Amino acid sequence: MNYSLLIAAYLDYLIGDPWGWLHPVQVMGWAIDRATKIALKYCPNPHSRRLAGVLLCWGTILGTGGVSWLVIYACQWLHPSVGIAIESIALASCFAGKSLRQAAEDVLAAIASEDLDLARSKLKMYVGRDTDKLTIPEINRAILETVTENAIDGVMAPLFYAIVGMFIPVVGAVPLAMAYKAASTLDSMVGYRREPYADIGWCSAKSEDIITWLPCRLAVLSLSLISGKPLTVWRLCWRDASQDLSPNSGWSECSYAAALGVQVGGINYYQGQIQSKPLLGDDLQPISSAIIEQALNLTRNNFLLWLGLTTIYSLCATFLSK
Repeated sequence: MNYSLLIAAYLDYLIGDPWGWLHPVQVMGWAIDRATKIALKYCPNPHSRRLAGVLLCWGTILGTGGVSWLVIYACQWLHPSVGIAIESIALASCFAGKSLRQAAEDVLAAIASEDLDLARSKLKMYVGRDTDKLTIPEINRAILETVTENAIDGVMAPLFYAIVGMFIPVVGAVPLAMAYKAASTLDSMVGYRREPYADIGWCSAKSEDIITWLPCRLAVLSLSLISGKPLTVWRLCWRDASQDLSPNSGWSECSYAAALGVQVGGINYYQGQIQSKPLLGDDLQPISSAIIEQALNLTRNNFLLWLGLTTIYSLCATFLSK
């Protein structure tokens, strides 16, 4: 039994991402930004940019996984305890459960203090949409959409790949989880349909969609069970989720909306430009701070369910092998 995953989960629950500390995603972001600028400068046409985008995407993903493997191997060579410590810290950095909760509660605290301007400014730190004119219901919807979309790529998908890696001794949990974080970071930085990223970010966007597809559906399945509304969740996901342009965020947001009895989507503004997102779920009750808290708890319980099942399986496998 590898205890690094359990320690990492506890570290994320207890500490999250300490403010001011260098985070692996920051390093990935710096490398992606530098490589993208070089590619945009020296690749003048769409074909060359698409090729550069493929190299950027898989060079970053495989490079991140390879460097992570080397670091963990070196630490384990120094001493098993050092290896476990570094592996636990690295895995904890892949999970964003605490960060998501802190971000949501930060904005909700401003709403509770009846400081709408503060709530808008705090929300702007976490979402891409324009927040200057949002009402409280619109702010609550923005928080819920952010929390439920990032529940997959920020929490459940990294856990999925850490679990898969844990059962592949030659690879390990950290390299696969870190490789996934690289893919997610690529998508958030260059995976856009607008210029100048339309060609160079195409591979990153498609690759992230593909490698998130399975953990997303598994997370929706387990969430539907722990919510106590499996039939409702799947009925509404089949009805609504495919309307979203993203093959994964639509399913993630819709599953939470169905479980909570709310509706997400609608009109948003980005840099003054209107963008309409499909309506997901049934509007049975308004989105409130209590609903957002329930969404956060669903994510935590989903995470704990996967972690618990993995631990039980690992312990049983260890016991039976003796």
